[in-house]
Amino acid sequence: MAADSKAETKRGIALVANNQAAAAAATAAQAATTAKTAMDDGAAKARVTMEQGMQQMTKTTEGFYKAAEEAAEFGRGNLEAMTKATQMLTSGMQDLGKQYFAMSQAISEHAMESAKALSGVKSLKEAADIQAAFAKASLERTLSETAKLQEAAFRLAEQAGAPLAARMTLAVEKFSKPLAA
Repeated sequence: MAADSKAETKRGIALVANNQAAAAAATAAQAATTAKTAMDDGAAKARVTMEQGMQQMTKTTEGFYKAAEEAAEFGRGNLEAMTKATQMLTSGMQDLGKQYFAMSQAISEHAMESAKALSGVKSLKEAADIQAAFAKASLERTLSETAKLQEAAFRLAEQAGAPLAARMTLAVEKFSKPLAA
């Protein structure tokens, strides 16, 4: 009986050991399943977070690209306006120069006519009358032509400045809007 009891004890110990091993294996399997689930969930969450980050980065990059395009387009518009204003100013200055030259030439011709008239005078009174008439006509012509030149210069300034003023108005409108708009 002692042998049977020893064998029974050994079997009991083996059975307990097997139960403990089975329990440990089950616990290990459960822990592995839990760890795998946690890793899969973590990977899925990381993938979603990374995708959202990439979408946000793409959206931000597109916004910067759009802003850069708009800035480049605005710069081109400014350059075109400056070119147009410069062309208008150059052309207008040439016209003003021609008008000034024509005025100077007309005054010079009038002076030559007066000099010829003075060369044929017979008395001092006649010379004084010719000289007074010349001075009066020259002054009137000079004032009249100067007023015309001044008016033409003001018109030129308005016309040449119009493209720049339009760009300035556009800039104020564009940059006074909120950035989100």
